[in-house]
Order: sequence, then C-alpha cells, then structure tokens
Amino acid sequence: MKIWVDADACPSVIKEIVFRAADRTQTVTTFIANHAIRIPPSTFIKMITVPSGFDVADDEIVKRLSPQDLVITADIPLASEVIDKGAIALNPRGELYTHHNIKAILNMRDFMDTMRSSGVQTGGPAAMTQAQRQAFSNQLDKILTANQKK
Repeated sequence: MKIWVDADACPSVIKEIVFRAADRTQTVTTFIANHAIRIPPSTFIKMITVPSGFDVADDEIVKRLSPQDLVITADIPLASEVIDKGAIALNPRGELYTHHNIKAILNMRDFMDTMRSSGVQTGGPAAMTQAQRQAFSNQLDKILTANQKK
C-alpha cells in the first residue's frame, strides 16, 4: 500500500498527521500539488509538483495509484475515481468514502453546486474541529494497521 495525498487543499494539521504515520509505519507516501510544499526529510515521504491547471493533480494521482492504495482527498469526484480503481479514499475530516456512500455524496455536491450557481449563498465548509482531526487520525491508523496485517 502507498499513500497519495491531494496536497493542494489538504490542511496543514492533516499533513502533519500523515507525515508521522508514514514514518511510523514505513509507508511510502507521496504528496501531489501544483505548488511545492514543505515535507520533512524522510525516505518514505515524497513530493511531486505538477503544472497548474484544472484537475492536473487529481489526474496524476489516478494515473499513479494501484488498487488497495490510500488517497487522502476532500475532492469528491477524485474520491469516486479512486474507489472505481479499487483503492481507498479518505477525507481529511475522517470520512471514509465507499462504494455505498460515494454516489449520495456526489449527488449532494452537485446539488450544492447548482444552488451556488443560481445565486444561493451556501457558505464554505466549517472550520475543522478537534473531533474531525481525531476521526481522521483514527481512520488512518485503522487503515494502516489493517494493511500491515496483510
């Protein structure tokens, strides 16, 4: 298993959790973004910078991932593609995207996008809570522990 992080919009606190988990479990982890981000020195943590553009980082992740890899992303269409390829998609707030919930999440995303396009003020996402950080950390540990038992 490898970890792929859609790093452009990934919160710093989540990146720090992933850095520690990658080193602790010796899991190759690659951060992909259209700008350089600071990563700690580690043989397990890498950074790939892609050109700016719509979905360029997402496309790079999909191109490189293998079934059973883990992708950390808040991008719902990317999460859907990840699941279709047999990999695991985890939201930085700790929500695991699955075959069972991704269609409903995509539908809600599209509905909210339609609402915003018609002028309705929907506001942005709420600030990340400590409970969400903990939920992310717990899900990540659960996934990595299950992988190590294989």
